[in-house]
Amino acid sequence: MFAEKGFNAARISDVADAAGVADGTIYLYFKNKEDLLLSIFEEKMDLLLAGLREALDGVTEPLEQVRTFAHYHFRQVRDHRELAEVLQIELRLSNKFLKEYRPQKLWEYLSIFAEIVRVGQEQGVIRKDIDPFMAMWAFFGAMDEMAMQFILAKHRKFSLDAAAETVSSIFIRGLSIPEGRGQSLEEA
Repeated sequence: MFAEKGFNAARISDVADAAGVADGTIYLYFKNKEDLLLSIFEEKMDLLLAGLREALDGVTEPLEQVRTFAHYHFRQVRDHRELAEVLQIELRLSNKFLKEYRPQKLWEYLSIFAEIVRVGQEQGVIRKDIDPFMAMWAFFGAMDEMAMQFILAKHRKFSLDAAAETVSSIFIRGLSIPEGRGQSLEEA
C-alpha cells in the first residue's frame, strides 16, 4: 500500500482494507503509520540478515564474499521491488525514522561488510591501509545509489545484475593488494 500510494497519501484505513481487517485492528498493533512502517523495516532487516548470512555461508575468500554480498543485496532489491521502493524512498521521508530509529539491525547488516574487510586484511588479501568502516560506508553508498536508480527506472531497463557485478568489481579491485606491492598502495 505504501509503495502504491506513497507513505504520506496512504491511510491506515487503506492498509486495513488491503489486509482485510478493520481499522481498529491495525491500531491494536501499531500506534500510527510510522510505527507500521518501522515494523516492516525491522522485519525485513531480520530476513535480510538471515539471508545474507546464508548466502555467505561456505564462501571463505573475502574478495569473493564482497561479490556475493553485492549480488545478494541487489537480488533482494530486484525480487522485492515494491518493498525496496518503500524502504528506499518512503522510509527516508519518515520524520520518526530519521529522528528516533536506532539502526541496530541495519548496523548488523552493514557491519558484515566491515568484517569481511577486516578478515581479508588479516589474511593478507585486502590492503591494510583501508579502514574497514570507511570501506563499508563507500560500498553501501554505491549500492544504495544503484538501488535508487533501479527504483526510479520504472520504464527503462536497468540491470541490477550488471550493477552488482560493476560495484563488486570496483570494490574488489580497490580492496585488493596490487601484485608486487606491500599491504598498502604506498608500499612498493
